Amino acid sequence: MILLHKALKNGFLVWTMALLFPVFVHAETSPPLYDEVVLKDGSRLIGTVISVRDRLVTFKTSFAGTLNLSMDHIVSVNNRNPAVMLLADQTVINSTSMIINQENLVLPDAAQTYPIEDLAVVNPEPWELGNGYRWTGSISFAWALQRGNTDSDELNFKLDPVWRSKRDRYTLNWSGEQDETNGVESADNWLLIGKYDYFLADPNFVGLVVNAKKDKFQDLEIRYLLGPYFGSQFYDKPVFSLSGEIGFSYVTEEYIAAEEKHYGASNWSLKAASNYLGGKSALYFDQTGIWSLKDTSDVILNTTFGLSFPLMWDLEASAEMLFEYDSGAVEGVDDLDQTYNIRLGYTW
Repeated sequence: MILLHKALKNGFLVWTMALLFPVFVHAETSPPLYDEVVLKDGSRLIGTVISVRDRLVTFKTSFAGTLNLSMDHIVSVNNRNPAVMLLADQTVINSTSMIINQENLVLPDAAQTYPIEDLAVVNPEPWELGNGYRWTGSISFAWALQRGNTDSDELNFKLDPVWRSKRDRYTLNWSGEQDETNGVESADNWLLIGKYDYFLADPNFVGLVVNAKKDKFQDLEIRYLLGPYFGSQFYDKPVFSLSGEIGFSYVTEEYIAAEEKHYGASNWSLKAASNYLGGKSALYFDQTGIWSLKDTSDVILNTTFGLSFPLMWDLEASAEMLFEYDSGAVEGVDDLDQTYNIRLGYTW
């Protein structure tokens, strides 16, 4: 009787496992959910939505890698996987599915619909949700070697890291030039700028700037500047961005031969950029200025015009024109200094 009971019990376990095994197999091998993008030409793309921002959908496919698709060419985006949405008013929504079209953001599981203008980002980065900082920047060099009737070595460098959180931003700019002609030094200068920005209600911010500059061949041993400013991001889209700052500062200038200067000044910064040429190329403009409040005829302007374009492996090349103007330059030094560079750099 005991043996019969064990046999029945073991048989029951075997039949139970046999019945449940297909269920386990089906659960483990159930196909993943894929997202779908429908284009205006009727094409349907199957893959995964990575992010949506600035009306640009980043979409990963198995046949063409990662694509960047403009909403202008899209009829709808059907996201079947969990997503995080950041709205323009900073509301965060977690949803298991969503549909995006030219006019609306639809959340089927929550039975909610929002105008497409209310959507800021799909799958935002951690810093956009208030978690930590995003670190971006670039380092680049321009150099020239000449041998023959004239032997010259020219090196120009620039470093631009930025740490950005939802609430504030730290910026560092370091640039300089070292030239030598026929064994004699012909350029020796550098500029270091440190800035801290604290964001108020969009698009405004306040900040503090500290900078130092040396230019041996303009008789400038060192110039220090320290002061607060008010800034605004007037416009911020890939096709065109514009920001400006204006403030007041205290300036100290120590010269190699000329007399030392101390004065209060008004300082400003203006930045503009555009991807109008397409892809990841960028046209950019950057100007900083210092206007002496002690001698109002004394103005310092540093203006850069540039075009950058990607190469490979996060490398980029750029062509720049730099104009440095100082109406209060010491005697024997030109007011205007012009530099033209072809730069090669790495961005992150």
